[in-house]
Amino acid sequence: MAQDLSYTRNIGIMAHIDAGKTTTTERILFYTGITHRMGEVHDGAAAMDWMIQEQERGITITSAATTTFWDYRDQHYKINIIDTPGHVDFTVEVERSLRVLDGAIAVFCGVGGVEPQSETVWHQADKYHVPRIAFVNKLDRIGSDFFRVISEMEEKLGARPVPLQIPFGSENDFSGVVDLIEEQVLVWDDEKEFGLHYHKEPVPHDLQETVQIWRDRLLESVCEIDDHLLEKFFEDKSSIHADEIRKIIRQATLNSQIVPVLCGSAFKNKGVQPLLDAIAAYLPSPVDVGAIHGINPKSQTDTTREPDLQAPFAALVFKITTDPFVGRLAYLRVYSGSIRSGATVYNMRTGKKERITRLYQMHANKQNAREVIEAGDIGVAVGFKEIKTGDTLCDDHHKIILEPMVFPDPVLGIAVEARTQEDMDRLSEVLGKLTDEDPTFNARTDEDSGQTIISGMGELHLEIILDRLKREFKLELNRGIPQVAYKESISQEVNKQISFRQDAGGRTVFAEISVTLAPGEKTSKGLQFESLLSSEQLPRVFQASVERGFKMAMQNGVLAGYPLQNLSVQLTDAAFHPTDSNEIAFEIAAQKAFREGCEKAAPILLEPIMNLEVVCPEEFFGDVIADLNKRRGLIEGMESKAGGRVIRAQVPLAEQFGYVTILRTLTSGRASSSMEFSHYAEVPRELAIEIIQHIFGRVDLL
Repeated sequence: MAQDLSYTRNIGIMAHIDAGKTTTTERILFYTGITHRMGEVHDGAAAMDWMIQEQERGITITSAATTTFWDYRDQHYKINIIDTPGHVDFTVEVERSLRVLDGAIAVFCGVGGVEPQSETVWHQADKYHVPRIAFVNKLDRIGSDFFRVISEMEEKLGARPVPLQIPFGSENDFSGVVDLIEEQVLVWDDEKEFGLHYHKEPVPHDLQETVQIWRDRLLESVCEIDDHLLEKFFEDKSSIHADEIRKIIRQATLNSQIVPVLCGSAFKNKGVQPLLDAIAAYLPSPVDVGAIHGINPKSQTDTTREPDLQAPFAALVFKITTDPFVGRLAYLRVYSGSIRSGATVYNMRTGKKERITRLYQMHANKQNAREVIEAGDIGVAVGFKEIKTGDTLCDDHHKIILEPMVFPDPVLGIAVEARTQEDMDRLSEVLGKLTDEDPTFNARTDEDSGQTIISGMGELHLEIILDRLKREFKLELNRGIPQVAYKESISQEVNKQISFRQDAGGRTVFAEISVTLAPGEKTSKGLQFESLLSSEQLPRVFQASVERGFKMAMQNGVLAGYPLQNLSVQLTDAAFHPTDSNEIAFEIAAQKAFREGCEKAAPILLEPIMNLEVVCPEEFFGDVIADLNKRRGLIEGMESKAGGRVIRAQVPLAEQFGYVTILRTLTSGRASSSMEFSHYAEVPRELAIEIIQHIFGRVDLL
């Protein structure tokens, strides 16, 4: 089994929007024989972009999984691929995919270079310690520059790129790549053959000097890592064998010391086969990644699971989708053991056993039935009654909790209402399904207005959700204007003593607490609760009730009913009665302490601040800056780039509705922008008064 696993690759393809991820995936599927016709993104025919919304917009919205095979050096490799979205509104798809992948291909546009979302996905891969190789795409395009992309990777990503190839020809004359390890040119000469065949040529005389410079750079990078090769390099660098170089490149890639860089043009069918070879040669197998770490729920100690068929079963659910015919599909990565169709597994979150009715291997939205999914593999299970993204599934007799997945909170909301009573009854059921699928999507009922509010990561995210509700679920909805997901906090420390007494059915219910409320740490979210009391001073069960009371109260702040971003609570004193005190009394006392305490602790309103990057031609630079200043934007940096200026700024989300349209008007459609959530910050007082007045028609606490 270990031998088989060493020829398995679980990889993701990640990049900025429009760098060519999906086209690269389509070519991989074609050359590996999974598809017999190349699907083009711009024609809406890409196999991996199966959603109708993806085909219309030419973007990837949901990460699609597929399995393919490739022969490299007389070995048969199995490659599980996940094609991830590039748009910032769907970052969660990248995040959860990287969590279960062993390696990644970062695709960069030869013209655009390292773009904003390239940086985001790169840092996400850093967070999960995912080894990666880079593919510089679109080298046939006018304005492409392979070497500029290499230097941008060093500057912007802090990476250590090591080119294994350089382009042969440029822009319209791009016809192949120079392999620096073998010192030969690979040329794709017949476009009618769909790039299936390429031939090898010696390096032309006029290119030999450039090739020698880059080959020496490659050798220096590799030799720094291995002392034996370093000696060879100084004695006679021509004695270093290609296989020795590959061996060290693999080792350095697995340790994330270097990033091997390949190049090509996926759309023009050039450079994809060497990329497949590099996936097999340099990216890790489940055996290379080794054991997954988790927590033993009994002893609360660190425990591991080896990628071994004989080990107890452990898997992580990283995505949920709903299929109209099959039902709820749970995508899972099996880390150890195996899972059979019809088997029973234990869900650590719910504490319940669930029976798997069917197993599938996915190809985009098509399912291929499987009897068993083994360690190191990615598959789909059907039959769960209750399942969520991030759930750990394991063997009932060998329990383990794998590290859960953390997702950002939604920042933008829209009020929706069904047009008919029949649709109204279905709406909550459908929204429940979508919430299960997408952890960054939220649906709730506003207590004051009774409206249903759906929240997401941005305007495009909510637009896609509304489109799906209409097309997939046939729901006709009226929609309100987008609303910013404000939050609240307090700005001062306050001490509060609350005594709660109530007559209930002839007997008195009693609870008394003294607490210190303070602003929470900026780096953390939610409640930071600390009790200074022993179990004799206040039984643990009542202390837990106080904590629970504060958690519930934090859902509605005292200023405008928005949830609190964070809060620090210290329980300093308490009194209870052996017979007259109960858990509910302490919960109510905590909620009362929260309301009265927060009112005296100078409450403030917080708003989401977004990182914005605008690329615009030089002549519109002044207009764009002036517009950002009007939007309370804070300019953080500017730089010149081929084709114009890049402006980086932090702008409140409330000021950014419809920004893309206004930017197009300002720049005659020649500028582009990308935006992602950064942090929450205090709303200026005048604006906060305006917002609260709009909600309540009064301002008491500011």
